[in-house]
Amino acid sequence: MSDKFKEFLIITEELNKKNIIPLLMGSLGLEFVTEKDWNARDIDIHVSGDPRGWEAPDEERVYQWNDIIDVMAELNYKLIDLHEHEFIKDNISVEYGVIDTLPSFANVTLDELTYQNINNIEFYTPNLEAFLKIYLSSSEDSYRADNNNSKDFEKISYLKSQLT
Repeated sequence: MSDKFKEFLIITEELNKKNIIPLLMGSLGLEFVTEKDWNARDIDIHVSGDPRGWEAPDEERVYQWNDIIDVMAELNYKLIDLHEHEFIKDNISVEYGVIDTLPSFANVTLDELTYQNINNIEFYTPNLEAFLKIYLSSSEDSYRADNNNSKDFEKISYLKSQLT
């Protein structure tokens, strides 16, 4: 279990106390699901929020934002970017996104998410098919095309090989 995943569980345990069951996304989520090291740079957590995603105002996009700020402060994280909903502590970056954008962004329905429970810590992960849809959609995003396409294409290739 990686240090980032252990940190995710610490954060998630506190989020659960606020009745928030997050979705573990990104490379760390893919590492958990595939048991393969994807060199996760950060912790991507998605929670309930405005389905408009980036079109919603930064301070209204993530529901229960004040609870999340409290949890992160209790764990000694500092908010460094409201637009990205990014916190940092000891070189660990945690970014919050909105689970409710998945249907419009990647055609992923919420029933394609897998419920996880580790020592009574509850969270969701995308299944392999959902991860493939997410990475295919992400690879078409102009920001990611400039910053992450090689990593995305490697993940897409891997996921396709696992699903055929």
